[in-house]
Amino acid sequence: MQIPPGAQVLSDSLPWRVPPLTDLAVSLYVPNDTGPVTSHFLARQNNYVATGNHATDASAAAFGTLVTAWYLLDDVLVSGPSRGTVVALGDSITDGDQSQINANMRWPNELARRLVQAYGRKAPGVLDEGIAGNRVLNDSACLGVSAQKRLDRDVLSQPGLRWVVFMEGINDIGFSGITNPCTTPNPDVSAAQIIAGYKNIIRRVHHAGAKIYGATMTPWKFSPAWTPAGEAKRETINRWIRTSGAFDAVVDFAKVVAEPGDPQLMAPKYDSGDHIHPNDAGYAAMGQAVNLGLFAH
Repeated sequence: MQIPPGAQVLSDSLPWRVPPLTDLAVSLYVPNDTGPVTSHFLARQNNYVATGNHATDASAAAFGTLVTAWYLLDDVLVSGPSRGTVVALGDSITDGDQSQINANMRWPNELARRLVQAYGRKAPGVLDEGIAGNRVLNDSACLGVSAQKRLDRDVLSQPGLRWVVFMEGINDIGFSGITNPCTTPNPDVSAAQIIAGYKNIIRRVHHAGAKIYGATMTPWKFSPAWTPAGEAKRETINRWIRTSGAFDAVVDFAKVVAEPGDPQLMAPKYDSGDHIHPNDAGYAAMGQAVNLGLFAH
């Protein structure tokens, strides 16, 4: 089988029962050098590589090379009595950067666990569509296309889509005007331009018949890209998220993880150490803060 660049292939279905929250091991065999392939380099999950065709091996003995990225495989579709699909759309904070490897401590994981506790096998499926470095407005030479460009592929085409939880924009702010080939293009963007990108995403999600919940951007003071001007943009956008009524509901992640008395700063108990990405406790607090009532109807 050959997969053209940018194309997708759906495998044959398998008649297996998969309990909620199950970890799956999927083995793939590629007979020739592929060149660059679809990958998720921030998987926060141990994966293993072998030389030769060991896709059907019952033993893991041949898989001696450890990586923490996923290659080629993009989705596993599971049919069942689910109430629908929740897509978490965002950047590295939704992707779980700095969370513990193999612990499934991204905030969408915590949300999924709570939904299973509430609804059992009929719980909505939670899809984590976070990409490190992702932006609302601009593509990146290294980090993929913008949220607007990938919306059809990663969100609107997902089976059973009913809800989107969207938090993105801090990279638009942090990358503004910097000189870095990886983030090219990187123009100096305004809060109004980012909000315009939000509005476009909201319209498209609504047109698809789904609800979209806006999450405020979390504090980032003392992180390398922080500036007073950038902070002013974040606060302007967060104010719009909270007050505009453009989203179907608001999830105030910024308030959840902020240091009491300094809303520009992430609370030390939730800070992974880089002052922008939460630690496991911070991600858990974010996942706990999402109102499950948002997925009741």
